[in-house]
Amino acid sequence: MDAPTVQLLQVGDLALLAPELTLVIAAILITLIDLVLPRRVNRDLIGGLSFIGVLVSLGFVLWKLYERIQHTEAVQAVQLLNHSYRIDEFALLLKIVFLTGTAFILLMSIGNMRDEEIPHRGEYYYLLLPAALGGMIMASSGDLITLYVGLELLSITSYILVAMKKSDRKSTEGAFKYAVLGSVASAFILYGMSFLYGITGSTQLGAMAQGLAGNSASFEALIYVSFILMLVGFGFKIAAAPFHAWSPDVYQGAPTPVTAFLAIVSKGAGLAILFRVFYSLFLGLGGPEMVIYRDFSTMLLAVAALSMVIGTAMALRQANVKRLLALSGIANAGFLLVPIALNPLGNHLHTSNFSEFMYYLVAYLFMTIGTFAVHMIMERSSGHDEMSGYAGLYYRSPWLAVAMTVFVLSLAGIPITAGFFGKLYIILGAVASKAVWIAILMMVTGVVSFYFYFGFIRQMYMRAGNEAQVRVSLTQGFVVAICVLAVISLGVFPDIVMKAIQRTFSLGADLLIR
Repeated sequence: MDAPTVQLLQVGDLALLAPELTLVIAAILITLIDLVLPRRVNRDLIGGLSFIGVLVSLGFVLWKLYERIQHTEAVQAVQLLNHSYRIDEFALLLKIVFLTGTAFILLMSIGNMRDEEIPHRGEYYYLLLPAALGGMIMASSGDLITLYVGLELLSITSYILVAMKKSDRKSTEGAFKYAVLGSVASAFILYGMSFLYGITGSTQLGAMAQGLAGNSASFEALIYVSFILMLVGFGFKIAAAPFHAWSPDVYQGAPTPVTAFLAIVSKGAGLAILFRVFYSLFLGLGGPEMVIYRDFSTMLLAVAALSMVIGTAMALRQANVKRLLALSGIANAGFLLVPIALNPLGNHLHTSNFSEFMYYLVAYLFMTIGTFAVHMIMERSSGHDEMSGYAGLYYRSPWLAVAMTVFVLSLAGIPITAGFFGKLYIILGAVASKAVWIAILMMVTGVVSFYFYFGFIRQMYMRAGNEAQVRVSLTQGFVVAICVLAVISLGVFPDIVMKAIQRTFSLGADLLIR
């Protein structure tokens, strides 16, 4: 028997990997620069270099997406390294989200991180680069080994970033919980992958999909076990209930920009791989008449429902802002899981799942980054994380209060905001797919969430606060302003964004691996 052909990486392929290679090279160079810089030199220089590295990587992603869109005919995904790495619109769109989020987090950190809070600021800045790289690798993975490498790169760097506040007991405690439970979740994912490898004899998603489709009847029990194990592991990574217990402690203990990174990039990468792996391997096993399809879809919807209910209910009596935003993130993970569960492969009534998912993820990016940027300012002003620190903000800094109002109204899903249309599209998609019960649950939890989101408005406009001056740095003000404009623009022109995503993305060419 002839040995299998191994596809080696060619020199021409390096241009396709320019975004990833940019982050690798930037991380190495910035690490060396940080080592040789004298201690007296401000480490915000490292932050600026990291920011430039992320922008260059983002530029390469946008250029590649533009090149693919310019082709009048359908462009197939580019397969590298024996189909283990894919360049397609699915991955490119998600990479834009991850890199944009990382750029905003770096920008709002520059000049605003204290040495007593984070003793090694240089390390904080350049560790965000491999973390973002891990999310990008996950989005482009066409093989379970590549996926796991990206997952662990993102996870390990996230554990370190959470522990950056060395003198803070809550930070150390949160990092320890995150590392231990994250390792357990990774073990669940790896164990689930091992069952799939045992059934199909391959780690490449396309070959595995064919093997599962041909052996679904013979190995149905093992397929169920692998699905459940991977769902548990990825459920932890995206902080979905009932795997969410780590989230409030980690969010509270981590530095505020790191918390924002976990809420956007880490959660988005986990959801991206859920979309890729579950659609390619599990949800394509048959039409809606098959029991195995109905069960997998129901399990995902059940996790989504639990996340929305538990996240919303626990946030009702929460006064700590970072813990409240962690619980809000759990509920939003439920919203983002719904489009994944409503599988268009077996449901021809509704096929715009990814565009709904992507629109809400983009909206969630801007309203969450904006919220954390404002909270970073208020945390510095008040000296604590409690919501009472926002008391009387409108009388101290009217424009900052208005910006925070826009963000919380969007998170609550009030009309003419990005969050409203994001939730509306997902609800309408659920109704079109005849999953009316989850649509009703989304509406109910959305209405209940008004209570704790309006707690910010009550504090800012209806409570008397101290006269402490609120200082906003140039970088923080820029991030807040851009996020406000993005949230309003997405709310005013939602149809333009949805149509652009639908024109760019193709379910068969960009998501499924066959």
